[in-house]
Amino acid sequence: MSATSAFHEFFPQSVSGESQSATTLHSSLAPQGPAVYMPEMTSADRRASACEEASAYGADTPGQAHGRVQAPLRLTRRGWIVLVVLPLMLLTALLMSLSGFLTSPAKAADTAAELSLTPTVTVTVQQGQSLWAIAGTVAPKRDPRDVVADIVQLNNLDGGAVSPGQQLFVPSA
Repeated sequence: MSATSAFHEFFPQSVSGESQSATTLHSSLAPQGPAVYMPEMTSADRRASACEEASAYGADTPGQAHGRVQAPLRLTRRGWIVLVVLPLMLLTALLMSLSGFLTSPAKAADTAAELSLTPTVTVTVQQGQSLWAIAGTVAPKRDPRDVVADIVQLNNLDGGAVSPGQQLFVPSA
């Protein structure tokens, strides 16, 4: 259909050869009552109106406005991990660290009067001497394993290695 025939279809020629205006055409089509001015909508206006109506229903295009209901939100596996598993892991780590702080048995004393000093002797390590040998000579009546553990703790040693000439604090009692 050509543009001219489409124009004549919407605006038919009157008897005198003049085209009728949009106001006359719509008023002649109106069932009863006074004439109402209804301007003709262009195709661009129709598309804009359809898009506005579609967006009111939450659709992207006019064809989606009627007939389709938007599907409910679904979580993927990655979504479940991000929204459920990751916060649970963080909460578990937080609870474990708090429980470690709250239940730690290492407590020196409540007051300064309750503190007691450990009597120690300073020993210089000789060539070929080990912590086991030092523990046996300083405290022969005690279990050498306990004395070695005390020496390591008092001197902040990494393991049981000592070098000749090193000075160590050894518990004497």
